[in-house]
Amino acid sequence: MEILKAATEWAKAEVFSTRFFILFAILFIIASVGFWQLGKTELAKAYIVPLLVAGGLLMTIGLGLFFTNKSRITQFERAYNSDASAFVASEIARAESTLKEYIVVFKVVPIIIIVAALLIVFVNTPTWRAISITTIAMMIVILLVDGTAHARIEAYNKQLLMTDKPADSQ
Repeated sequence: MEILKAATEWAKAEVFSTRFFILFAILFIIASVGFWQLGKTELAKAYIVPLLVAGGLLMTIGLGLFFTNKSRITQFERAYNSDASAFVASEIARAESTLKEYIVVFKVVPIIIIVAALLIVFVNTPTWRAISITTIAMMIVILLVDGTAHARIEAYNKQLLMTDKPADSQ
């Protein structure tokens, strides 16, 4: 029963965390509208589309993760009550798979940030500067939110592995 509580708390924390993707998406979209309405320079106008695209991407990520994790909360109890050991095994497999995905995220996102920073330095057009700066801002948001999510799933995975050990020794 302790593992069900841990799984539910993890999913609730994920639901809370994904709201930050949605919050930043709204801020990016508001900034886009602000540049559209108030932007007078070529650089200000160049931010309209990149900020709108980044806001749309963050909103898609946020809503997708929000609804996925929200539905998990109710599914956890049903899965645990039907077969606790199978629930723990499936959660261990899912958590380890997710941890492997984070390794890719933490390698690819910094590379994207470096490429975008180099574009700012070497390409001197307003459109590419706006795209690069917006990309860096979006990647920083992703790193911030995913960094905390990674720490949570790592702790959750350790709990799962500790729960699984006594079941193996029986």
